[in-house]
Amino acid sequence: MSRRHSFYARPLLAAVAAVTVLAGTAAAAPSDAAPGRSTATAAALDDTYYQDALGKTGAELKSALHTIISDQTKLSYSQVWDALKATDEDPADSSNVVLLYTGRSQSKNDNGGNVGQWNREHVWAKSHGDFGTATGPGTDVHHLRPTDVKVNSTRGNKDFDNGGSELGDAPGNFTDGDSFEPRAEVKGDVARMILYMAVRYEGDDSFADLEPNDQVNNGSAPKMGKLSVLKQWSQEDPPDTFEKRRNDVIFDQFQHNRNPFIDHPEWVGAIW
Repeated sequence: MSRRHSFYARPLLAAVAAVTVLAGTAAAAPSDAAPGRSTATAAALDDTYYQDALGKTGAELKSALHTIISDQTKLSYSQVWDALKATDEDPADSSNVVLLYTGRSQSKNDNGGNVGQWNREHVWAKSHGDFGTATGPGTDVHHLRPTDVKVNSTRGNKDFDNGGSELGDAPGNFTDGDSFEPRAEVKGDVARMILYMAVRYEGDDSFADLEPNDQVNNGSAPKMGKLSVLKQWSQEDPPDTFEKRRNDVIFDQFQHNRNPFIDHPEWVGAIW
C-alpha cells in the first residue's frame, strides 16, 4: 500500500467509527448526503479520500478527482479473473458471479472463451484508445465486468445509446449497427464506469486521453458516446447496493481507488 493509501486508511476507519457512534447516540438530523449513501460512509470519505475535491466543479473538480483516483494498485490481466470473482460475487450465492448484461448468476469457475461461459468485458471498449489489455486501462476493474461470452461479442466495441433490436439471448438489452443499450438495471452502472475512465485516464501517462462525446461510431478514437444518454442513464439508475459494494471491494482489496461517481452521483452533472 502506498503512503497515500496508508494515510487514508486509518482516518477513514476512524471517521466511520466516529460517525457511527454519533449516529447511534444523537437524534436523527437531515442529511445532505446523496440518496442511497450511508451517512457514516459519506462523511468518512469526504473527510479523507475526497477532501481535495470538495467544493469544486467543472474542470477543477475533474482535475482534483483525477489526482485522487490515479493513486491505485494496478493489476495484470490474469489477476482480473480473480478480482471479478470477488467484485461481482452474487450476494445470494457466494460461489457465483452476476453477469453484467444478462443478470445471470453463474459459477465463478465457469469462465473462459466458450459459448455459455463468462469472460472479461471492457465496458470502455479497449479499441477506443487502442489500449488493449495493457496494465492500466486494459486491466482497470472499475470498468471490467463478467459478461456472457456471446453477449460480449455482440456488444463488441460499440458506443452506448438508446435503441436497436432486443437481444434474444439477453432480454432487456438492445443493439443496432453502431450502439448498444444495456438493460435498465445497469444503465447507470455503465454510465458511471465510462465517466470514471474519462477522469482516471487523462493522457498524462503512456495511454490516450479518454473522453466521452455525444456521438456514436467513434471507432478507434479515444472517445466513447453517447454522453447525453450516459448522463440520463446515470440519473435514472442511481447506484444500488451491488454497485456500491463493488466499489468498496475494489478499494479495500484490489486497486485501492474508488469510482467517485458511485459515491457522489451528483458529480456527473457538476463536470459534464
